[in-house]
Amino acid sequence: MRRGILLYIGGRFLQSLLVLWVIVTLLFLLFRLAPGNPVTAYIDSTFTAEQREATMARFGLDRPLHEQYVLYLGNILQGELGRSFFYAKTVTQLIGEVLPNTLYMTFAALILAYVAGVLGGIVLASIRGRAAEKVGITFTLMTRAAPEFWVGMILLAIFAFQLRLLPSSGTSSPGTIYENEVEKLLSPEFWRHMILPTVTLALYLHGLPLLLMRSNMLEILDQDFITMGKLIGYSRWRLLVRHAARNAMLPVLTALALGVGYSIGGNVVIENVFGWPGIGRMLVRAVTASDYPVAQGAFLVIAIIIVAMNFIADILYVLFDPRVGASAQAQRA
Repeated sequence: MRRGILLYIGGRFLQSLLVLWVIVTLLFLLFRLAPGNPVTAYIDSTFTAEQREATMARFGLDRPLHEQYVLYLGNILQGELGRSFFYAKTVTQLIGEVLPNTLYMTFAALILAYVAGVLGGIVLASIRGRAAEKVGITFTLMTRAAPEFWVGMILLAIFAFQLRLLPSSGTSSPGTIYENEVEKLLSPEFWRHMILPTVTLALYLHGLPLLLMRSNMLEILDQDFITMGKLIGYSRWRLLVRHAARNAMLPVLTALALGVGYSIGGNVVIENVFGWPGIGRMLVRAVTASDYPVAQGAFLVIAIIIVAMNFIADILYVLFDPRVGASAQAQRA
């Protein structure tokens, strides 16, 4: 069985690499085959013909398309994502400056969303059929369906502009400069600025684990071993938490792995609403300014995270669900 699982994971890994290759190729073609020249926004109208040619050569755009593609793949494998048209930095440096902010907000929101979602799912399953359950499900569906920018604007209007309890944008007050990531993480000011975007994202994310947990709990509570536990005399709390909840957690854990990737990819809206200096906000600015190396690099990093999280979710299913492991072995037999 172990050999079948390893083959299954290896196959999934190769599929992930194939998906990444397709994404890399599409990103390469997207910016080079689009109408106009990729460096049009960079080349000033006062440039001479020689200066234009030198600029094209500087970014490797004077070579045939297939040579550009090979060079592009080679640079990615070496961790080189090019140089920004408008900043005196490489794309890797720019992404390295903003990606931690996105990760901090995303993981804080995921922890908040999944803790609240799991506990809420357990509670709603335990009060099935009551009015409180209907209220909880209605609220969850509303937050799941509401546009993130709309929820963010409401929270901004109430807590930042009306009550003036929380800051409206950025990671710090004007004039505050963090020397390093450790100082930033230890600063209460940073966490105050992160509250509103984190809560906005958590309100959207908590619906999936809550509904998954409730559905799985209801299915498990109808099974024979729960009925046997009641006959033995186990308490309701023990049956709910130690038996039903523990068996209902697997789909929620795999959803968490997927949630990391999709929430990072979906942070573009929230980061722009709250002026949060993350990779999503940088991506929008790069597209607006036609800074295609930065836009291309940001797209690629987001894609890598999403594909990696999908791969981790597949591994979690195989390792923790015997039925999936047996299926993997049968497919390889």
